[in-house]
Amino acid sequence: RPNQLWQTDFTYLKVIGWGWFYLSTILDDYSRYIIAWKLCTTMKASDVTDTLDLALQASGCDRATVRHKPRLLSDNGASYISGELAGWLEDRKMDHVRGAP
Repeated sequence: RPNQLWQTDFTYLKVIGWGWFYLSTILDDYSRYIIAWKLCTTMKASDVTDTLDLALQASGCDRATVRHKPRLLSDNGASYISGELAGWLEDRKMDHVRGAP
């Protein structure tokens, strides 16, 4: 169903003369639609939570009374295994699933 499972990842972009940028995205697994994205200069947990905030707002999951929040699927990157992200997800009652290494 829509907003049942969200996938997240970073895409690396090298801009000649400017350096590296990282595109953080949240994709709805059901529709394959990018719900939210943010262009970042780092790949920290705070960048992930900022993008998730945008996705919760865009989807309406932050305002609606829902039985289950979207489950988040990610890889095992440093920002996804951090305690900061785990605490943020726990506060919002969101489950997190990581792919096998």
